Parts: sequence; structure tokens; C-alpha cells
Amino acid sequence: MKALVTDGKGKLLIERVGTPVPGADDVLVRVRACALNRADIGMLVGHMHGARGGPGTVLGTEWAGDVEAVGANVADHRPGDRVMGSGAAAFAEFAVAHGGRVHAIPAADMSYAEAATLPVALQTMHDAIVTHGQARPGSRVLIQGASSGVGLMGLQIARFVGAALVVGTASHAGRRARLKEFGAHAVLDANATDWAASTAQLTNGHGFDVIVDMLSGPFAQRNLEAAAVQGRIVNVGRLAGERAELDLDLHAAKRITYVGVTFRSRTPDETREINRRMQADLGAAIASRRLALPIDKRFAFDDAAAAFARMRTNSHLGKIVLEL
Repeated sequence: MKALVTDGKGKLLIERVGTPVPGADDVLVRVRACALNRADIGMLVGHMHGARGGPGTVLGTEWAGDVEAVGANVADHRPGDRVMGSGAAAFAEFAVAHGGRVHAIPAADMSYAEAATLPVALQTMHDAIVTHGQARPGSRVLIQGASSGVGLMGLQIARFVGAALVVGTASHAGRRARLKEFGAHAVLDANATDWAASTAQLTNGHGFDVIVDMLSGPFAQRNLEAAAVQGRIVNVGRLAGERAELDLDLHAAKRITYVGVTFRSRTPDETREINRRMQADLGAAIASRRLALPIDKRFAFDDAAAAFARMRTNSHLGKIVLEL
């Protein structure tokens, strides 16, 4: 089968590789569309993503398509079903994933391209905002780095669960201008110098009950300053840096809960439970398109180099999709 492979040094290759074989708990999918994520850019240049990476790695983490075959223990899916899901090696004509990471495409008129934008954003942000952030009606929620596809979904989920104040940050003025379309009550420049004053004004001095951080680095200390007493900070990404200097006395004084999350070290059972909770809480809203992501641009699979080039410019809003 045809697949997108990295040479480990930044070169994207289209190669013929063996079609994966599903195990007893797996689903084999004929991929029709797949969406790019930041992890793909990192892996392309040689970074590891959990245990995956290095020359010859098939890229990609989310897709939509048709079930080709299922393992002996899979009862929820059967050949011919239209499905979406997440898992390794998504940028290929066929992908295999544990059955707990595969979901039926929730609406008959939802395209494969639309469906491919959803799995990673939904499971990441439900896990961060609802499970670990414990957002509830009346919560004040801040999302650092809200203009990514995952961030846009976070804004929507926060509103869906009844947050009284949802604030998103972005460094690009054009993307900041659009965040209110996706649920933000207010928008902040991630690099503003009056950070503390702005967050205090927005929350009437209370601070944010839930902060979802996809930037970290120098923004980690700002999160402590912006958090409410007994606030919860959930670190999802580290796009601005993996190291930070923190005022641990402030952390203690505010009794802040700081949680780090990643899917790289989840077991299949943990991931299945995350997806079960997400579907239970959000399934109807996904089917009705109350929770949805814009497609920034679609590319043919053979034009994947142009899709990666667009993601590198960091000028897109929403998801970049490859179609097979």
C-alpha cells in the first residue's frame, strides 16, 4: 500500500509498504481522509512521539474511512462501516487501530474529510477540560494556544459544558480575530505585556478555575498567575518550550492542581475509557455538528508535501486534510 514516510531528517517520502494486519482487538480501515497534527511535523524532522519515530516511520495519527476487516474480539464494527479514529501510521491507504479508538462517523451526510478532523481534538480536549479540568457550569476557563484545531475544539467543549467565561489566547492577530466564532467570550494576545492585569479584569479578580495549556515554556508561570485559588492547570502541549521556571510558593499558596497529560503513554484500555466518556458526553453534539472544526485546506494525498508546508507556516485556522 501507499504511505507517507519520514526519512527522519525532514524529507517526506511516498513509499510502498506492507498493509497492516489487525490483531484480535483491532480494526483495519481503508483510509479516505486523514488530518495533520503538530506531532507529524515533529516526527518528520526526527523527533520521537512516544515509541514512534525515526527513518521509515509512517506518519499520521487520525483518519476516517471504511472498515476493511476486524479482529476476532471486535463486536462494535464490521466491514463496510464508515468510521473515524486515531492511532499510529494514519497517513496510508490502510490503517489499523485498537477497536476502542474507532467510532462510527456520527452522521450520514458527514464527509470523510470532516470526520477526519475530529478524533484527536475531541478525545484530547474532553479529557483535559472535563475529566482533568473538572469544568462545570459556571467555571471560568482559559485555553492557551486556542487557535489550533485542538484549541478551537476546546473553546467549544468549554461552552458546551456550561462555562460562564471562556477565554482563548493566540499570538497571531488574524486568528485571534476569529476565536469568538468558536465560543470564546474574550480573546487575549498570548504575548501581551499586560497579561496579569487583563486576566484579573476578565475574571473580576477571581482567576481561572481551569487552564488548558498547549504552550508551556514561558507561559507556564503566567498560568500560575492567572489561576484561581484551587484552580486546575492541565498541560496538553509544549509548543513554546519544554522547560520553565515556576514560582512554587505561588503554586502552593493558590493550592493549584497541575496535571500533565499525553496519549503517548496511555494503555489501550485507558484510551478506550477516554473515548467512551467522550462519546457519552459529546456524542449527540458531534452528530448535530454543534461541535465541529473548520477545514483550513484539503490536499490530495500525493500533494502531501504542500500540506506539510502549509502547516509549517503556522498561518492556518482549523485542520489541514489529506484525501485519498
